[in-house]
Amino acid sequence: MLDPGIGFGKTLEQNVALVALLDRLAAQFSDFPMLIGTSRKSFIGHLLDGAPVDQRLHGTMATIAVAVFLGAEIVRVHDVRAAVETARIAAALRRARLSAGA
Repeated sequence: MLDPGIGFGKTLEQNVALVALLDRLAAQFSDFPMLIGTSRKSFIGHLLDGAPVDQRLHGTMATIAVAVFLGAEIVRVHDVRAAVETARIAAALRRARLSAGA
């Protein structure tokens, strides 16, 4: 699997770009399943006006939805049920988009 290493010495802008452009990274390394680990990360707190770790659930789910929609196959999370439900919906939307040829 390939993990782009969200966090780990990256700036806020770099972390946002990694999630937003994950489909490009996944396409370049299509032989590997893409893993994304954004759960409760500090960049989410910064985007949510300094939200503490225990108040980053919705931001985390937003990043998971986008990442799965753009090709992430594995997500590392703290809040499993919320993440499973979020990923299921994002994956269904991705499948619909792909089957429509978009």
